[in-house]
Amino acid sequence: MLRMLILYTALAAGANTALAGEIDFVAAKAGGLELASGNGQPVSQTVFTDPEGGEHKLGDYAGKALLVNFWATWCAPCREEMPALNSLQKEFGGEDFEVVTIASGRNPPKAIDKFLTEAEIDALPVLLDPRQKLAREFGVVALPATILIDAEGNEVARLMGPADWISDAAKRVITELKAP
Repeated sequence: MLRMLILYTALAAGANTALAGEIDFVAAKAGGLELASGNGQPVSQTVFTDPEGGEHKLGDYAGKALLVNFWATWCAPCREEMPALNSLQKEFGGEDFEVVTIASGRNPPKAIDKFLTEAEIDALPVLLDPRQKLAREFGVVALPATILIDAEGNEVARLMGPADWISDAAKRVITELKAP
């Protein structure tokens, strides 16, 4: 009887943890997303900008789960990935989730506009990290790079390289990330 009580308690605790925003890394990998576990630490509050010079930080999105994507206009895999990120924002973006795209490094405004127009991007923000300070703090060494952040502002997972962010596996990951 005691064994059954322990088993049921463990199962209940595991089920409650799964509902608390944990990502099923095994399922993600089986679905083609090579996510690595994040460091679990609060994310940087380093300032990045918009094209008008307005200052932003990840803390501005407090209470929302985030998919932060570092990209560049010259990055071919970024060009392939961006439409899926746009679709993901349209489907999941709102009060509890946001796709935050940040152009990292030198990306002239005209090149950004051309990139976004050609890729038909209409739901993603234009944010800039021209000196790559935020990208460096996240350890980004190649583009695209994606960091998943929970609603409490902690890094949960990361993926270096492109992904199909509108796949069933990606949608499952975002649903898990958004879970309260």
